[in-house]
Formats: sequence, structure tokens, C-alpha cells
Amino acid sequence: MTEGIANPASGVYAKSAMLDRSLPTPLYHQLQSVLLERIQSGEWTANDRLPTEEQLESQFNVSKATVRQALNLLATSGFVRREQTRGTFVAEPRIELGPCKLTSFGEEMRAHGLRPASRVLVKDIVKAEGDVAGKLRLEEGQSVFCLERLRLAGGQPMGIQTAYIRADLVAALLDQDFESGSLYELLGKKCGLAPEYAHETHFAVLLDREQCALLEVPEGSPGLAAERLTFLAGGRPLELVYSVMRGDRYRVTLNLVRVVKDRV
Repeated sequence: MTEGIANPASGVYAKSAMLDRSLPTPLYHQLQSVLLERIQSGEWTANDRLPTEEQLESQFNVSKATVRQALNLLATSGFVRREQTRGTFVAEPRIELGPCKLTSFGEEMRAHGLRPASRVLVKDIVKAEGDVAGKLRLEEGQSVFCLERLRLAGGQPMGIQTAYIRADLVAALLDQDFESGSLYELLGKKCGLAPEYAHETHFAVLLDREQCALLEVPEGSPGLAAERLTFLAGGRPLELVYSVMRGDRYRVTLNLVRVVKDRV
């Protein structure tokens, strides 16, 4: 991953971009808008390092508290990432997920112009226990195929996904290469199984040390976790998948429609 340095000579400090103290808008909001404009215009691109807090204080004649409020707003919104001792960097664009078609990780990444790949961490037959057995409607101890992969896009780690499928349904998959192949494609071609629909739940987590190492993020970073239960036509459970994705690269977008009930 290459890193550039945002260039103060680019015009970010031009008089037209200076803050207006006569406006009722707080200075930190004005500063946030000036910096955000440089990011959204493409003047600063992903992984460029922003000027230091001291440089921003000097150039805009504001306090350190004002600079930090502006940068924190940008970080909370996902436009920059702040790294201790290293500075503030333009964040990579986030992948947006929402209620849509039942797709594979590879299909999602290609739709965003990214090349998908995987590194297999676990590929084995294990005993179904707890939630895995219950949600797949199996007896405790029945065999399931477990496939855990580090998912990559454009060469960067994006998430860790662990899939569980009834072993008797997917015997033909045990010798398959999952570094580049799609599980859904192989389910169709090798096993004659077609996922019909799924229920998926998203929730926020703090990544543990091992997850942070695999995803190449600082310890204690936030993650976006998901649980997906996929069904065959007729309602038979096919697959249970647990995912933990990088919190700095994903967000969920929902399109909501208000339903107004008739009033009596």
C-alpha cells in the first residue's frame, strides 16, 4: 500500500478556502468542509497523509481543539483514518452493503471494481455443535463441512468468513480449490445446490488480536460482523456463515419506505 502526502501547495490554504469567523457556523465545521472538499474532489486520494495538526493550526489560524474536532468528524464519517504517532490519512472508499440480491463475496467485490481472492485458513469436516447444529437443523455431533477464508479485494484483506454446510450435501467440495473459486458457483456445478434466499444480521464488534493481524489493522480496531443463514428452495437450511469485515472498509446502507396505515 503506497502512501502520499497531501500537498499544501495544492490550494487547500488559498484565501478562498480560509475560514469565515463572521458566520454562525462553528469553525471546526468550516474546517471539516474545506478538508472534505479536497478529498471528494480527488485532490487528496486514498492513503494520502493530511497536513499535521500543527500545520492546520498555523495555516487556518485556529486552535488545536478546533483542528481535532474537524478531523474527528471526518474520521467518524469514514473519510479519514487516524493512526497514533503516524498522522491522519485519507481512508479507502467503503464498500456499501444493503438489502439486495443474494450474492457471493466475489460478485460484490467485482461490482465495486475490485479483484476478489481468498486465502484458505481452515477446510475440514468438523462436528456440528451449538448454534451451528441448531440453525442448520442438525443433531449435535453431525458432520459439517467447515470453510474459513481470509477474503481479499485488490490484494488487501477485507474480512474473515467461516462457512458451515452439511457434509453429506457437499462431499464433492472437499478437494476443491477455494483460493480463487466461488463457493456458490461450486455448490451449483459440483453439488447441484442453488441457494434461494438468506437471512442476514449485522452487528458491530471489536476485532481481537488474531483478527487484527489477519486483516492488517491496528489492535482494537472496530469490525462489522454478520451472520448469514442461507436456504434452499422449500426452506431447508444450506449454509451458515459468520463474517467479520474491516470496519474501515464497510458500511451498511438501508433504503427505508414509510408505510402509513389507514386511520379509522
